[in-house]
Amino acid sequence: MVAISRRNYLNSLGAVLAGAACHLVPGIASAARERFQTPYKYNRLVLSRSADPQSFDSKSVDDPFVFAEDGRFYMTYVGYDGTGYQVGLAESDDLLNWHKVGKILGRDPGSKYMRYSVALASILCDAKISSSIRLKKVNGRYVGVWHAYPNPGYEEGAAVIGLAWSQNLKQWEAGEPILRPEEGAPWEKGGLYKSYLVEWEGQYYLYYNAKNRTAWPWLEQTGVAISRDLRVWNRFSGNPVVQNGAEGSYDAVFASNPFVVHDQNTWALFYYGLARDGHARELIATGRGPLKFTKENEVLIGPGVPGSIDAQHAHKPSVLWWRGDLYHFYCAVSDNTPSANRGISVARSRPW
Repeated sequence: MVAISRRNYLNSLGAVLAGAACHLVPGIASAARERFQTPYKYNRLVLSRSADPQSFDSKSVDDPFVFAEDGRFYMTYVGYDGTGYQVGLAESDDLLNWHKVGKILGRDPGSKYMRYSVALASILCDAKISSSIRLKKVNGRYVGVWHAYPNPGYEEGAAVIGLAWSQNLKQWEAGEPILRPEEGAPWEKGGLYKSYLVEWEGQYYLYYNAKNRTAWPWLEQTGVAISRDLRVWNRFSGNPVVQNGAEGSYDAVFASNPFVVHDQNTWALFYYGLARDGHARELIATGRGPLKFTKENEVLIGPGVPGSIDAQHAHKPSVLWWRGDLYHFYCAVSDNTPSANRGISVARSRPW
């Protein structure tokens, strides 16, 4: 079997399997459901790839993490230049008009893990959604989570996960890996992906998705690792906490890219599902604690109409509460061609 990249598979599924019937796995009916809905799309990209062919984000921008700090909004994102991921930072006063600050974490030719690619997936933050995703420091420094793929290209090879540290959000020092796929269960042996770090009642929870094989066909699901000191990590015995749905469901192939918040008595795990029809959609699972989730019978954001910015995929969530509205940022992909426009858009709980 010839290895296939995640992007190539996402791009090819639509052409191969278009028209397949889909439905959500039945979930719980929850009063929290309405609080997490964002049905009003902005229908424009708020962050796009660079027009400079030499830029680290010349091919695409992807995987937003939006947060509030020092009276402003910031977004970390990954840029792709044809060789691999690197990390950028953008800033905004209103969540719609974004200015790129520049690259904050780049590849390191001398690193075993980051020679070709590195992505900063999240930064330790307050789990309460009402906090507007305000960051937390540990011993005076910000703590980020990175993952990196060993080979050149788009997400090529089995990635590892590690922590990174910063005094100012613009310069990051990456540590050694803390999670490796070969040390995990069969569902994650093929490689690790995006992770999301929160602290709750003295423990750190690191949510991440992974694949069961390095070569297609593979499945992606979401699990969690737990630590009290950010050094020793133990995978949760009940992993994966968000599993693939049955055939015909919106997450039958991928249940990926966790983003986890706490709201009143409810924990919400936003994620995206990939279905057999080749489209990715934003979904949600909820629970009463940080380790057990039940899928809601809800598509939060789905693909747009043909010709729209997100006609192929609406995926990779980052949510933030501001002035009574919930903003849901996501990666929008226009079509299933290799040159598809891949950028960041947003939907909101209130009409624009």
